[in-house]
Amino acid sequence: MKREMDLCSDYLLSSFGQETATGLSRLLENTLSHNKITRMLSGNEFSSRDLWQEVKLLVRENETNNACLIFDDTIVSKPYTDEYDLINWHWDHSRIRNEKGINLLTAFYHTQLPTVPEALRVPVAIECVKKTIRFCEEKNRREKHQSPIIKNEMMRLMLRQAVENQHLNPKP
Repeated sequence: MKREMDLCSDYLLSSFGQETATGLSRLLENTLSHNKITRMLSGNEFSSRDLWQEVKLLVRENETNNACLIFDDTIVSKPYTDEYDLINWHWDHSRIRNEKGINLLTAFYHTQLPTVPEALRVPVAIECVKKTIRFCEEKNRREKHQSPIIKNEMMRLMLRQAVENQHLNPKP
């Protein structure tokens, strides 16, 4: 399964347009069926722990004392998909409006080695904002969705986990 996951991630990273399991299967001359790719991706729920296991060696090889974590709050737009816990309406600060999609919080390990001209920026943690709490707004009687944990708290938990994983060595 590791080989197939590597193929999927390489395919997505090297592509520029909308990609599908069928497209990957076709690229691999049907040596890996699109059904197998779909089952593999939908049958697993990947977490920050899985991500950390993948990037841990790279981070350790490039550790410096002046590293930092950069947090990114991104909305992957899904305007035509039905709403549910993961795909929902989120406030987009860059567009100054609500956007329907997946809200991702990502922590990147950022460092610059003196011997390398390019900075290293590697994702080390990722969380999806899931709006699992449903309630009715009194004012207009519309159903609303809310996350049980605010994004600020999610980021603080990600920071705490990064310190525990020794992504950063904060000075007391």
